[in-house]
Amino acid sequence: MTMNINMDSDHRVVLNVGGIRHETYKATLKKIPATRLSRLTEALGNYDPILNEYFFDRHPGVFAQVLNYYRTGKLHYPTDVCGPLFEEELEFWGLDSNQVEPCCWMTYTQHRDTQETLAVLERLDLDTEKPTEEELARKFGYEDDYFNGTVSWWQLMKPQIWSLFDEPYSSNAAKIVGVISVFFICVSILSFCLKTHPDMRVPVIRNITVKTANGSTAWVLDKTQTNAHVAFFYIECVCNAWFTLEIMVRFISSPQKCEFITSSVNIIDYIATLSFYVDLVLQKFASHLENADILEFFSIIRIMRLFKLTRHSSGLKILIQTFRASAKELTLLVFFLVLGIVIFASLVYYAERIQANPHNDFNSIPLGLWWALVTMTTVGYGDMAPKTYIGMFVGALCALAGVLTIALPVPVIVSNFAMYYSHTQARAKLPKKRRRIIPVEQLRAPRVTGQPGAMGMPGSGPMARRMNQAKTKDLGPKIGPIGASIVAMCPKNVGLHTNPALAMCKPTFEVRPPAVNSTPNSTNSAAPPATSKSVLIPRDASIGKFNNNNNNNNNNSSTVNANGNATVTSKTESGNNTK
Repeated sequence: MTMNINMDSDHRVVLNVGGIRHETYKATLKKIPATRLSRLTEALGNYDPILNEYFFDRHPGVFAQVLNYYRTGKLHYPTDVCGPLFEEELEFWGLDSNQVEPCCWMTYTQHRDTQETLAVLERLDLDTEKPTEEELARKFGYEDDYFNGTVSWWQLMKPQIWSLFDEPYSSNAAKIVGVISVFFICVSILSFCLKTHPDMRVPVIRNITVKTANGSTAWVLDKTQTNAHVAFFYIECVCNAWFTLEIMVRFISSPQKCEFITSSVNIIDYIATLSFYVDLVLQKFASHLENADILEFFSIIRIMRLFKLTRHSSGLKILIQTFRASAKELTLLVFFLVLGIVIFASLVYYAERIQANPHNDFNSIPLGLWWALVTMTTVGYGDMAPKTYIGMFVGALCALAGVLTIALPVPVIVSNFAMYYSHTQARAKLPKKRRRIIPVEQLRAPRVTGQPGAMGMPGSGPMARRMNQAKTKDLGPKIGPIGASIVAMCPKNVGLHTNPALAMCKPTFEVRPPAVNSTPNSTNSAAPPATSKSVLIPRDASIGKFNNNNNNNNNNSSTVNANGNATVTSKTESGNNTK
């Protein structure tokens, strides 16, 4: 029976992961080849021959699922562990993260969506913290000059100008510039809207000479057109002068010119600014042309300056990014809307023609497209309505289809906005500078046998540490070699100094008396006396006296007094000398 137990223990292996011991069969670890656990040998550095176990300083909670994967062949994801940590642990053990079971796959891959969201927020540049000088040097491309101490005045001024005009929250002066920019944007939009009001326009009166019926000449005043008040022109000049100055300064101080030019907000900015100067030129040289008013339509691009407010509001950035992230859902929504509009417009057109309907509003399918669009979007102007029963039935189906079509993708868009907004708020509350982790100290190389602290010396190395741990657990007959354990254990507690059977195993020390000059009448009286060698006393020196018989028949003994001082007693035939 004992032989069977020993044979079974040879097939088992003990794994200590993060202080938690796991025991399994070696054959279980061989189920998944080419992994770290399948290649365990006693020659590894993390193998402990004293405790007969392998120690890994890894996450113990994840290892429970890893070991369960070896046992059952199914890899589950622990819900109390972050996804990147789980991936790192699987990579350490040599396992594939794609082997996670389908029941845990959605929970496990959720962190990947979170990482993508955080990466998007990094590109949005929502940080309001002031960067360091080293970060500015790296951003503006003068990092070498910064470390060499050869930074020019323009290199110092360029980041400050950029922060002043492009980062509204970097300083108080930047906030003032941001307020001025928002003020001119609002004034420009307000002026663009108010100058179209009839009360804000000035009529153009033309004097026309006509002949009356009696042959006399008369003058008639005719209002040909109306123009905006001249005050709006001066307002536009002042606003566009600021926009021109702002965009030129931002372009000159930009760290990356190509990225600045290709930015969508900047494209709207300089196209809107350019449209003002094009409008001036056309009014000067092309005002006599017919249909010249159509050219004013292109000035509608100025209303797009509202998107410049995204530099001053993180909420607008998140909203725009939400529409970008929800592009698939929006495309699906538009596709189903177009499909439903075409189908129901055709149905209502033919449904209204089946019965006699003198007040038929659906004279063509294109007119039915407008009705289907208004009905599916639940607006319902009422300008067009079916009059027949079949047409009303088609209209009811159109309204229900519109509600379902719009209601399905909208929650996805709302959830995307909530996700971006929550991550932005959490990211704003996190500290910008994280605490650095102290690097792990390198292990010392093994010492040569014979030196203090070597593996073979008693009282040092892993052997002594294991024996020191064992003395607090079991002090019975399982200690092992008595000669090696008597130094590591305290004999006061076990009473070894009173056991005559263990007296032969007591360590002995050779005590050499200090060298004495054998010729007391020596002429060299100035020679310094020889120094005595230190006596090697064990840590627990209360065992008693340690006797040693030398070849000169001298009996020397050493004791330790209560103060811990060593006393050497030398006995000779002539007498006792105590030192």
